Amino acid sequence: MNTKADARKGLGKDPRKGLGKDLRKDLRKDLRKDLRPSRLTPRDVLRVGAVGLRARRARVVLSALGIAIGIATMVAVVGLSESSRADLMAQLDRLGTNLLTASAGEDVGGKPVKLPKTAVAMVERIGPVQHATATAEVDARIRRSDVVPKERTAGVTAQAARTDLLSTLGGRVAQGVWLNPANERLPVTVLGSVAAERIGVTRPGETIMMNDVRVVVVGILEPIELVPNLDRVALVGFPAAERHFGFDGHPTTVFERSTDASVEDVRAILARTISPGAEAGVKVSRPSDALAAKAATDEGLTTLMLGLGAVALLVGGVGVANTMVISVLERRQEIGLRRSLGATRGAIRVQFLTESLLLSALGGGAGAVLGAAATYAFARAQGWTAVVPAWSLAGGLGATLVIGVLAGLYPAIRAARLHPTVALNAG
Repeated sequence: MNTKADARKGLGKDPRKGLGKDLRKDLRKDLRKDLRPSRLTPRDVLRVGAVGLRARRARVVLSALGIAIGIATMVAVVGLSESSRADLMAQLDRLGTNLLTASAGEDVGGKPVKLPKTAVAMVERIGPVQHATATAEVDARIRRSDVVPKERTAGVTAQAARTDLLSTLGGRVAQGVWLNPANERLPVTVLGSVAAERIGVTRPGETIMMNDVRVVVVGILEPIELVPNLDRVALVGFPAAERHFGFDGHPTTVFERSTDASVEDVRAILARTISPGAEAGVKVSRPSDALAAKAATDEGLTTLMLGLGAVALLVGGVGVANTMVISVLERRQEIGLRRSLGATRGAIRVQFLTESLLLSALGGGAGAVLGAAATYAFARAQGWTAVVPAWSLAGGLGATLVIGVLAGLYPAIRAARLHPTVALNAG
């Protein structure tokens, strides 16, 4: 039959010749697609990397701890520095930076200089000056009572003060009253906060001895932040100092406040205004400069602590690298099996690099949380406003990713280079 003859005739022919051209092209495409290694999706990569970490939890925790300590140190140092600086800036804004002091120094020959009695009045003539006042050292030994030897002064000195001193400095009375026109001629005193503690005075109305004069304590001051040396003195009125302690009326320190915009201009002429022709013996300073210097010192300390945090982070990175190298050695058979099943070298590299990144990210996230928590806790204990800059958290997490890539790069390359046969035969 013709059908059988046709069948026998076609037995030796290529069956593809009977197919259309488009159909043969589709078959070749499907064949290449079937033989092509499968690609891991990002979700698969994360899942495979997480499985490797879960299998070695104790080692993972210890390795992540090194990263966490480094990041926590860096975040906490930056946060505490910013919190301290913010508190300092708020303090400067509250106290003002427009206070200048002029104190008696020495002339060119090294002899002590006395400021003129009219120093305050002369300073008040400067146009931008808003307030001017003065204090003066008084030669008086201070004791708790007359039974205490005169040599035991408890480290407290005496100074004369004008009645407008407290308002000029922005100070406040903690207990009692301040000097006023009614009591500045009487043997009364107002104690600084430290002076009251050293002498043992706890409330107004108690008496102390200044030389051989019994003096009534009428007030105790709160700490004066811009002029902390006044915390350790007993203040009496100028008239009382002249009447009872032989004070000659020459001020020792003049304080003035001017407008913020004119501080430097006033500073330039303050010495020669107070003592014309002998301005070399007048020392002019700005109390707020000490607080600004403190901020600069804190910044230097912050740099040092950040260096220590970077060292801790480096140590943590070495720990991650060590963990990943050991992981490659222990999992050679797993790597060989995956290669035999069709995993490419690139897939192996991505797997171990992902494990390193996840390990570093785990430590970095924990470190950022710990650093922020430490900042808030310490700032609250100090009474500061807690500040944790967002850039410090972002920088810390970014540093962990860099550490993760660097620490996992060599182990990932080493794992990818393992031959499947050698890896499967590794005991």
